[in-house]
Amino acid sequence: MALFLPTAAVDKVTDITPELIRAMKANSVILDVDNTLAIHGSQDPFEGTVEWTQYMRSHNINIIIMSNNSKERVAPFAAKYDLPFMYLSLKPIPIAYHLAVRKMGVRRRDAVVVGDQIFTDVIGANLAFMKSILLVPVGGETSLSFAIRRGLEKPLRQRIIRTKRGRKYFE
Repeated sequence: MALFLPTAAVDKVTDITPELIRAMKANSVILDVDNTLAIHGSQDPFEGTVEWTQYMRSHNINIIIMSNNSKERVAPFAAKYDLPFMYLSLKPIPIAYHLAVRKMGVRRRDAVVVGDQIFTDVIGANLAFMKSILLVPVGGETSLSFAIRRGLEKPLRQRIIRTKRGRKYFE
């Protein structure tokens, strides 16, 4: 189960504060795109997320966007946030996570991976020996692969909720 367990869980990315990141003994965030900052495939950011990244950065939290999507999808989106980005990351393979922290100039233990998927974001963070924050996915994907992954995630999410009983920070 540990491979599937995030370090913390919140509803949405804007629920993450600089204090939470610091409580996790970190100063940097590796941020997913789809269902984290926008509906899957959309170039329109969720309300408040651009301002949230500015707020986090004003509190000395480093942020990089990391996505499995193509450069054509990620580059214009990252430009709206004025953030560095990585694309075709092959999450959950750990190499991209290691490259992200190198690009930010921080150590693995200083970074928190934020995303909505257990099988990419959380497992990738755990394989890379990093902390993670799991979000509740927003929006529905229509592909069969997403339907299968979300179906497999459902009992894991229920177990995380049962095990942690509403605690936002998992020790």
